Amino acid sequence: MTERFTVGQLARETGIAVGTVRHYERIGLLPPAARSAGNQRLFDQAARRRLSFLRHARELGFPLDAVRELLDLADHPERPCDRANVIAERQLGDVERRIARLEGLRQELTRMVEGCATGTVADCRVIETLADHAHCQQDHRKTDDAVPGPTR
Repeated sequence: MTERFTVGQLARETGIAVGTVRHYERIGLLPPAARSAGNQRLFDQAARRRLSFLRHARELGFPLDAVRELLDLADHPERPCDRANVIAERQLGDVERRIARLEGLRQELTRMVEGCATGTVADCRVIETLADHAHCQQDHRKTDDAVPGPTR
């Protein structure tokens, strides 16, 4: 008999939250699970492997659309891998752009902190710089994504 996993077991084994497993199933990244007589989701080893693939791809920062495409390629091993390489190259470019932006942020924050007087807030370089972007040496404003909000 094939080994079956409940959603909780699968979540523990793959390190993916139960709600995320259900979400991936709902949006089609994970095929619909078989159901027990009590209507409990039952996943097989293929689902476990797929979720592990999905988790690793997400850890590497691939967006869900790219993961969907990579999963489709993985489902068809006879296809050439050039498309997978294009997707990975695009992700690498995105990562390199984020690193460059973070390096710029580090430089600006270092300059801000090093320029901070230890006197009063009225003379504080940090407050002055945050109040007027013109005090920055480079434009580090986000242009391609939203300002981050509070973390959950």
